Amino acid sequence: MSLVATRFAPSPTGPLHIGGVRTALFNWLFSKNNKGKFFLRIEDTDKERSKDEYKTQIIQSLKWIGIQHDGNEYIQSQNIVKHKNVAEELLKKGYAYKCYCTEKEIEEQKLKAKKAGLHFVYNRKWRDPHNLKIPENTKPVIRFKSKISGNSIVKDLVQGEINISNSTIEDFIILRKDGTPTYQLSAVVDDHIMDITHVIRGDDHKINTFKQKQIYEAMKWNLPEFAHIPLIHSTEGKKLSKRDNASTLTDYIKIGILPEALRNYLLRLGWSHKDKEIFTLDESIKYFNLSAVGKSPSKLDIERILSINEYYIKNLDEKKLYDVLKDYSEIYKNKIDNKFEKKLINSIHFLKNKAKKLEDIYQNAQYIINENIKVSDEDQKLLDDKAKKVLKNFTTEYENLSKVNKENLEKIVKKLIDEHKTNFKGVGQPIRITLTGSKFGPGIYDIILSLDKNEVIRRLKLIK
Repeated sequence: MSLVATRFAPSPTGPLHIGGVRTALFNWLFSKNNKGKFFLRIEDTDKERSKDEYKTQIIQSLKWIGIQHDGNEYIQSQNIVKHKNVAEELLKKGYAYKCYCTEKEIEEQKLKAKKAGLHFVYNRKWRDPHNLKIPENTKPVIRFKSKISGNSIVKDLVQGEINISNSTIEDFIILRKDGTPTYQLSAVVDDHIMDITHVIRGDDHKINTFKQKQIYEAMKWNLPEFAHIPLIHSTEGKKLSKRDNASTLTDYIKIGILPEALRNYLLRLGWSHKDKEIFTLDESIKYFNLSAVGKSPSKLDIERILSINEYYIKNLDEKKLYDVLKDYSEIYKNKIDNKFEKKLINSIHFLKNKAKKLEDIYQNAQYIINENIKVSDEDQKLLDDKAKKVLKNFTTEYENLSKVNKENLEKIVKKLIDEHKTNFKGVGQPIRITLTGSKFGPGIYDIILSLDKNEVIRRLKLIK
């Protein structure tokens, strides 16, 4: 048996879609589980829509989530001559023909099919062109001569045996009028050149597989095995598109989802191993197989992603978490000054408490990295006369502390609760607002102990 080889073949016509990331992940895991190779092919033959910025984004996105391809990126446009040569060979062998139909003729056929409520299939006018005169000044397309009778079968590694009538497959174009190859041709030629053994892709490619299978058979090339993964749907049950929120990888990176968490979520989206939920990278490779991939579409669950991300944040080494937070802030927020490093590392254990994303930790840390605290108008209303008296008394008691620790702070708070006939919130809330600018955030003892004593006093005295 030849060495297993899989590929991920995105078109650089937009940011990498979350469904594409999962397809790449399944290909990568399958190849690594079988000690094979995983290749990245950039299908950039659509020159008008393909952009280098998207190509760079695709490569960086895969690297971010931990998917490393073998060898250099395979650039499809560099092999157009080979694709065209195969089209010419198919033409010579009688598996393809030149079609001189005008765009107007094709549109009329489509309209006729639509009115009849039928799926459009090209009428094969030029397949056997007896008594047809080749029009002047008209460049032909080259169409593949698809099978007309009988059925075709694909033994799909996920969907099982798929059987369709050959009459539903039109004589599809393999070379356009301008001489450029179409996807159907280029994909097959590239997969053959790259010795791809397994084509794992979304189940919206099933009809393409039946078209491409015929090209393999006509060229007498070894046919790869096929696996079609059900698509990812939105929470409404519709096919996820690039217009949906959280459809691209960048959407997740911006809010601070960790690569390990998103990879773990995508692994479990439509695949399972017993009742296990959390997988290390090594475990993912060890246990992954196509037989456990479900046949039904999976719904994207943002809450589940956040829950898994919270788990990874909670269990990540705190120094590493600080480094990740710093890198994230530098790109998507404001750069964190190095002078706050020690304080943040010492405080990260509570700043990450209940944080579902890096953005939450960044917001919780604002009172440390932003010394100019601004209280919102809404929270300012909570600092009434009673609250200001509590703050004044707390400031006095706090200034007199010879040793600042949780035990001594608890004694002061208990004393103020009794003196002002209030509860913990009545004391803690004004202190939190004054020190952080918000009624929400970490516990007041954690806040106070994370700041220098002089800084705490300075902030408390800003409230008049």
